[in-house]
Amino acid sequence: MVSPVLDNIMERAVKHGSSERVIPILGVPCDAVTAFIKYLYNSMCTEEQMEKYGIHLLVLSHVYLVPQLKQRCSRGVSQRLTVENVVDVLLLARLCDVPDLYLKCLKQVTARFKAVEQTEGWKFMQEHDPWLELHILRFMDEAESRKKRRWRQRKEQRLYLQLSDGLECLEHICREGCTTVGPYDVKTAKKPSPCDMYATCQGVQMLIKHLVLCKRRASGVGCCRCNRMWQLLRLHSSICDHPDSCRVPLCRQFKWKAQQKMGEDAKWKLLVKKVCSAKAMSSLSLPKRKREEELKETMGRTAHALKTFRLY
Repeated sequence: MVSPVLDNIMERAVKHGSSERVIPILGVPCDAVTAFIKYLYNSMCTEEQMEKYGIHLLVLSHVYLVPQLKQRCSRGVSQRLTVENVVDVLLLARLCDVPDLYLKCLKQVTARFKAVEQTEGWKFMQEHDPWLELHILRFMDEAESRKKRRWRQRKEQRLYLQLSDGLECLEHICREGCTTVGPYDVKTAKKPSPCDMYATCQGVQMLIKHLVLCKRRASGVGCCRCNRMWQLLRLHSSICDHPDSCRVPLCRQFKWKAQQKMGEDAKWKLLVKKVCSAKAMSSLSLPKRKREEELKETMGRTAHALKTFRLY
């Protein structure tokens, strides 16, 4: 009853009145057959049996349709993969239709290809199954492409997150000030203390100071640092939902200019979308209490527009 194939063989012998009472199981060691029969009766397979006959039991479980043993053998064989047997197990996993074991073998070959390439199993496969070799090489190429794509995406995500942090620092500087730069209409007895993101905030402050003092900008010719600050202000304006009450300089002007041009260009819209996504992901990673405090702080901002900065 555990094996439909054996059940069918027995029923067919009874139906045809055969006197044959032996079912031959060929191609595997006798001890492996003994372990297989024991599993059919008690559903147990020891680690020692798995160590010695795991591959043979995998074949028997596939041939005689015993799915529970097949899963057990798949896990056991995958835990015992080595450089020497990974190609043989790969071939067996394909023949026995074990996709999870097949995928693990492919990953193992990809990770240790230089060593696997020197084994007898790989040389045998090259001579007798070139299509499988081609499939493995394609899998390795796709894995490398995915790795490069993930690396590029992580790099871009870090950039968008840095821009998001820069915008947050810009709003913080315009709202209450930080160390050497602050809003013009807020007078304090002493310099504000550094914020939690001072490393980023300091960079934004340096850009603000440069924009205020740059001689090339005063003569009508901007420099790369000035352009960087202008782009940061424009990016803030594209994201800001409350330009009328926003304290960041030129927010409304950039909004109005974008409306006059009937919207932003496609590349700029994509940048804004990516930065907003990074900002949302960053906020979700914060603790719940901190998110609630930031929300209350945002709702309680004063509604005074700001036109310039104070340099302490």
